[in-house]
Order: sequence, then C-alpha cells, then structure tokens
Amino acid sequence: MEKPVCLISSDSEGCLRVVKEAKDILDGITEPVTVVAVVGLYRTGKSYLMNRLAGQQTGFALGSTIESETKGIWMWCIPHPNKPGHTLVLLDTEGLGDVYKGDEKHDTWIFCLTVLLSSTLVYNSMGVIDNNAIDKLHYVTKLTENIRVNAQTSGDHDDSAEFMHVFPSFIWTVRDFMLKLEKGGRAITADEYLESALILKPGSDTKTEKFNLPRRCLRHFFAERRCFVFPRPVGDDKLIGMEELAETDLNECFLQGAEEFCSYVFNNAEPKTLKGGQVLIGSALGSLAEVYVEAICSGQIPCLENAVEALAQIQNERAVEQGLQVYQSQLSESVCFPLDPSELSDIHGKAEKAAIDVFIRTSFNDTKQKAQLKLKNEIQTVYQHHCDRNRKEGLHACKLELEQVFAPLETAIIDGSFMCPGGYKQYRDELQSLTNVFEARTHKQWMSEEVLTEYLKEKDEFGRNILLADKCLTEAEHKKEVERLQKVALERQNESLKKSMEHQEQMLRDQQRTNEQHTTQLMKRMEEESQRERANNERVLEAKLREQAALLERGFNERADQMNREIANLRRQMNSRKETCLIL
Repeated sequence: MEKPVCLISSDSEGCLRVVKEAKDILDGITEPVTVVAVVGLYRTGKSYLMNRLAGQQTGFALGSTIESETKGIWMWCIPHPNKPGHTLVLLDTEGLGDVYKGDEKHDTWIFCLTVLLSSTLVYNSMGVIDNNAIDKLHYVTKLTENIRVNAQTSGDHDDSAEFMHVFPSFIWTVRDFMLKLEKGGRAITADEYLESALILKPGSDTKTEKFNLPRRCLRHFFAERRCFVFPRPVGDDKLIGMEELAETDLNECFLQGAEEFCSYVFNNAEPKTLKGGQVLIGSALGSLAEVYVEAICSGQIPCLENAVEALAQIQNERAVEQGLQVYQSQLSESVCFPLDPSELSDIHGKAEKAAIDVFIRTSFNDTKQKAQLKLKNEIQTVYQHHCDRNRKEGLHACKLELEQVFAPLETAIIDGSFMCPGGYKQYRDELQSLTNVFEARTHKQWMSEEVLTEYLKEKDEFGRNILLADKCLTEAEHKKEVERLQKVALERQNESLKKSMEHQEQMLRDQQRTNEQHTTQLMKRMEEESQRERANNERVLEAKLREQAALLERGFNERADQMNREIANLRRQMNSRKETCLIL
C-alpha cells in the first residue's frame, strides 16, 4: 500500500460500515497480521506516530487546524520490518472528544472497535499523565458495558482475566512531555511513571471509587503496559506542516524517543490472536471487522465468542474454496494427459500439500476438522476425476497406436491370407512381430499393456481357428502350440492382475499420504496454537500476580483475596490445557 485507506467509515447519522476497498486489500493478505492501532484525543499528534511506524514522512493525515482530520478508522498495511512472512497493519483512528462532532457514543464505539481489532493499542496524549489525563481516558471504563467475551454472560459479570486474554497490549505515549522523570529524588523510567500514575487510592467512598475506576480498568484489562514520553519535536512556529520538516529540523531527544518507540513496537508487538491462540491473517481481520460492525449497527453488543463462531464459518468456507483452487490450479499447470500414474500421484501430492498449506493458513477454529475433511473429500473427488480421465486418455492413445501398428495384420485377416497350409506360422510370426513393434512404441504409456492384452485376447479364437485349419502341423506340434497359447494367456492374465494391484496400491499410498499430510499440518497448527495459548495464559497469570502484590502493598486485602480465586481458576485452566495437550 502506497498510502492509507479508510477501513471503517461512518455516515452523517453515525452508522459505521467497513469500506470495501480496505476489505479487498485485507482479503488479499494471507500472512499473519500484527495490528498496531492508535487512539487518543484529536489534535494530539496520533497520525505522526503511525507515519513513523510506516517509515514514511507522510501518509496518515496530520492536519493543522482545530478540526479533527481523521474520520473513522484508517488502515495502512506494510511488510513487517522485523518479521518476514508477517504484515504490519497500522490503524489510525478518529480523534476522540471532537467538540465539533460531540458524539460520545460514536467515540466509544470507535475506541471499542480499536481495542477489539488491534494486537497493540497505543493511547496518545499531551503533557503529563495526571488525573485529568486519566479522566479523559474514561472510554476504558465502558469496555465491559460494550464488549462481551462470552455469549451466555453479560458484560457486567465477565471476569477481568477473560478480557486480559483477548485485549491488546497497551502503550501510553505522552507528547510534549516537559518534566524530569524523577520521583523521590531518583530517576525513574517512563514505565514506572505510568505505573505510579495508576496506583489506586485506599477507600470506598464515591470520590475515591471515581478516582480508582479508570485506573483499575487499565490494570485489570491490559496485562502488558508500556509508556514512552516525547519532548516537543519543534518550536510552536514549526508545528504546522511538521510532515514537511527534515529530521535535522526535529528535536534530537524527540527523534530518539520516536526511534525507541518504533523499535519496541517492531520487536514486541505480537500478531493479532484470538482466544485459543488462533492467529489472524489479513482476510480474517477484515471479516472480523465486518462481524463487529454488523453487531454494532444492529444494536447488539459485540461478543468475542459469537465473533469467533461467525469468523470460523466465513474463514473455513474461504479456506476450503482457496485450498481447492490452489489444488486445481497446480494440477492443471502440471498435468498433460496421458501420463504414468506414479507421475500423476507425485503431482497430486505436491498440489495437495500446497492446498493444505493454504487451508491451514486461512482456516480458523476448525476444531472438529469439518472444513478440513470437506477439503480432503473435494480434493479426492477431483483427483479421482483426473485418474479416470488419465485412464481414458491413456486407453484412447494406446488404441490409436494399436490400430496403426496392427493394421497390416487386420488387412491380411480380412483377405484370408492365413487360411492356407502353413498359414498359422505366418499368422503367429506376424502377430509376434507387430506385438514387439507396439511394445517398443508404447513402452512409456501405462495403458499399453491393458490395451494389448485385450487385443490379443480377442485374437485368441481366430488364432485357434487357423491352428485347427492348418494341415501342415503334426498332432504333436498342434498340442505343443495349444499348451504354449494357454501359457501365454495365463501370463498375460497374471501380468494384468499385477498391473491392477500396483494401481490399487498406488491409490492406497496416495490416500495414506493424504491422511498423513492432513494430520501433520493439523498437529503442527494445534501445537503452535497451544504454545501461544500457554504463553498468553502465563502472561495473564504474571499480570494477576503483580496486581495482587500491588493490592496487598496498598492495603486492598479484600480485593487481593478475591483475586486469589481468579488466579486459582486460571491455574486450573492452564493445568487442564496441559493435560489435554498430553492426551493429544
């Protein structure tokens, strides 16, 4: 993409929709996507950070007036600079709190969609992280009201650990930061600065609860939190048209901070993953956006469990279709009928492997392998059709060759040339000579043996009639020739059975290889998803343990005890998952 496009737009009435151009772009991305999104109040320089991540001076609109420049959610897809085979998807969102728009509900949905679609969420603000700055991030307090993890429970009763599993990592970027990072006379990191701003106050009165609510949400929903602070990039007179400035015109400390921020994102932002360790590719991300937007537009609360089911149906149908297309395409490019069954088998094996690769990469949550079984059956149907056609083409080619080779013999038979004393020997010698010619000309054609056997079988009766009519042969010679003919016929029959068994064995080997390929790829994907899920569980567990220690330190003993149940439940889930993996 040379420039960003709008992914989610809204009409004059605030109705959201996924833009087809952006969806088409995502549909063409078959790689895992790392989705980095930025949110924040309008006119805080969000777009500039996204342009830096894209490695471009311009792209996302910066704007230079009091009006919000970005409307809806804009997208820019680029090859991931540090992870080959991955795509970095940058999302720049409409500025929150635009006084000219004045639609709080619209802003909330934009924020919720950004959280749901991203794997790393960047919140951009100006000045300092104080109570006022945290209050402006009140959208985080509405996440449980507007997002459900499970279909059977309301947002009010969802465990925070469930949100931690599916929510992105969180980065707070502070622009125009003019303070020294010091506390109690010692230097602190930007991360420590953020965590100190999120410390909860003891007490349960209304004022304290209001103070703690956004902080508690940030602590409970986002297992990973980082902070980057940036000094003012240039003087006031140069802020307008900042995208036109060279790097030499920018504050060196600002450039250093921007470099550290980009480096962290490139090295640490994970691919977009849903519950169960299932990584999304571009087409799945586009479908997920449509599922969420459709839910919002229909007045429903986006539900991750329902979204997974809807996404699975969409992606698995697409995976079967794309896998079959790849298989058929490779077969049509490589097959030239007729050819030896072993060659067709090799081509089939390579094409099927490519199809399974595409299927595994595209499919989603195919837990019962229904879609994979459908692909397997459809590939087998196409392969069987090619085998049948190969046999038909092989028979046709060999029959044409046989007609040409044995034409002189057929002419002699019609003319009655062999119906004379000594005619049998002439017939036998001519038949053997032409058989040798046919075998020499068709030795690479796999149906030649069957065609020749069928032809020679048809000529057996004619040969016996000539043998009986030929008075030049003695009784002993006649008997010996009959025995020879019987022996030759039996050898032909055995050879035909052998060829048939070889063909059946080849088909069985093909079927076994098919099963092995499907099983191998399935087990590989399951193991990768299991590893990601274990890592995610460990990440959430570590966050819960840190939070529990912080609660105990601040005197929130009752809340720390409540968290014990969450931690115990999480550990049970992790142990249960380990046992399941061992069984598999």
